[in-house]
Amino acid sequence: MQAIALRLRVLILEIVPNAIEQVDQPGKLIGYGFKPTYKDTICVIMPLKSAVNLGFPRGTELPDPERLLTGTGKRARHVKITTLQDADLPGLRGLIEASVTLTRSGG
Repeated sequence: MQAIALRLRVLILEIVPNAIEQVDQPGKLIGYGFKPTYKDTICVIMPLKSAVNLGFPRGTELPDPERLLTGTGKRARHVKITTLQDADLPGLRGLIEASVTLTRSGG
């Protein structure tokens, strides 16, 4: 799971090199955003025992043509990644890029 989380971190920072990276120990996640506030969060990495979730606070508003997003929250959605190969899915880049655009627009 550590290798998956690190691969996702590299992808996020490649797309958003100026992102603020914050560790939320109680939440057991690493958040990425433009400011240290929840409303400015682009995405989060949530390591689990058997997977790593790549979460999007405004996931219901993101285009998801590859249908990667799951979850039942009012706004948040995530992609469950169980293999290192899944961390390279092209759709992940599109979701992160769309989340950057949405976050920058104040969505």
